[in-house]
Amino acid sequence: MVRTLAAEYRDAKYYLDFRTPIDLVAAAILSAQTLDATVNKTTPALFAKYRTAKDYATTKPEELIELIRSVSFAGNKAKNIIGTMKAIQERHGGKVPNRMEELVELPGIGRKTANTILINAYGIVEGIPVDTWVISRSYRWGLSLNRDPEKIERDLMRVIDKRYWHNWAYVVKTHGRAVCQTVPLCSKCKVSKMCPKNDVKKQL
Repeated sequence: MVRTLAAEYRDAKYYLDFRTPIDLVAAAILSAQTLDATVNKTTPALFAKYRTAKDYATTKPEELIELIRSVSFAGNKAKNIIGTMKAIQERHGGKVPNRMEELVELPGIGRKTANTILINAYGIVEGIPVDTWVISRSYRWGLSLNRDPEKIERDLMRVIDKRYWHNWAYVVKTHGRAVCQTVPLCSKCKVSKMCPKNDVKKQL
């Protein structure tokens, strides 16, 4: 199943636009409970104004909110971005760290976002980002019967060859949007016969 899907969506990649690790941190924080397209429409103006951790760390929340008003929970996200960037500036000299243990110590950065930063900013693959798509489809496909993201990640790291880790989350999301939807299009799915279809009550 993993080999088939990885081959089918070999070009699947991270869905948020960014240029630098600092951009990626900001975009990742903005993306919580917000459509990718909304984040990608918001970030060009943001990235044009704020280029460094210090730029974010020294801005006023209301100025940042004005640029990110279109995303959900803009006020909270502005505070989180500023707090995270202050920590990057103070603890790491303005450079986003490239070690898991240092990333997860930053406010607002969990393993999912840390994995995302390591993979997409630095090409370092230590784990698999576990987002809502990965949580739900891992259970449906029988790759993990856990519901906790860290336990799911450990399960996936045991059953998936490491060569697929770097874009597995994006393979899952792409297949989920195209085929394995809330009501899955099992008749069009190349791995349907391998899939246990856990919790699937209706299929097309």
